[in-house]
Amino acid sequence: MSRVRAAVLGSPIEHSLSPVLHRAAYRELGLDEWSYDRFEIDEAALPEFIAGLGPEWAGLSLTMPLKRAIIPLLDGISDTAASVEAVNTVVFTEDGRRLGDNTDIPGIIAALHERGVEKVQSAAILGSGATASSALAALSRICTGEVTAYVRSRARADEMRQWGERLGVPVRAADWADAAEALTAPLVIATTPAGATDALASAVPAAAGTLFDVLYDPWPTALAAAWSERGGKLIGGLDLLVHQAVLQFEQMTGRIPGPLAAMRAAGERALAVR
Repeated sequence: MSRVRAAVLGSPIEHSLSPVLHRAAYRELGLDEWSYDRFEIDEAALPEFIAGLGPEWAGLSLTMPLKRAIIPLLDGISDTAASVEAVNTVVFTEDGRRLGDNTDIPGIIAALHERGVEKVQSAAILGSGATASSALAALSRICTGEVTAYVRSRARADEMRQWGERLGVPVRAADWADAAEALTAPLVIATTPAGATDALASAVPAAAGTLFDVLYDPWPTALAAAWSERGGKLIGGLDLLVHQAVLQFEQMTGRIPGPLAAMRAAGERALAVR
């Protein structure tokens, strides 16, 4: 039986749950010939790694700092990936092409839909990095009004407004010092590193809406815990991770639908022992 390979690339990569999720999907569907590994690869090492891949490779998952560095090495990218200039999925076709996509954006939307959030009149984003631009792209499909981005510098503010113009989303940039105001929005998407929103936990309103905190380790964050205590709707980073991973699995294997429940259960077990 010929082997079929896939992997996640990035730096640092040791923390990645992607192998856990994809291997669980292979087990669930009896894809015994499939393997999924992780490789510590930075931007400098990426071209040589890609050039050395053989015909047994079906696809790659990409995390930081490779989501933009991979683009010049591909034969084409989807409109979704082009909208934020970020690729987190590469599929190798039978005719040898390397095609890039972004499953973070539909993953955010799928995680929201799963919790009953399909349309909002306004939203707030905490942070301004790569995940924030994906969040904006997702909001361009479900938010009918303005998005307020809370950022730490004028340069970041300008960047988020530019992303908004590009994605067709009206963006108002606000200073991070006023981030507590964000918590009154019907949908808050926190895209910041661990600890960055801890000070906001005491400001969660009594009538909290929906919080989508993209972190999954540590979980819950202080903000997420306070949000849950207030009775607000809570979506976590594992939800995003699983939804984007099942879309990757479907693209790489052609098996639709992917085993979402099995992948989520595997992720929950892995996080429980960390």
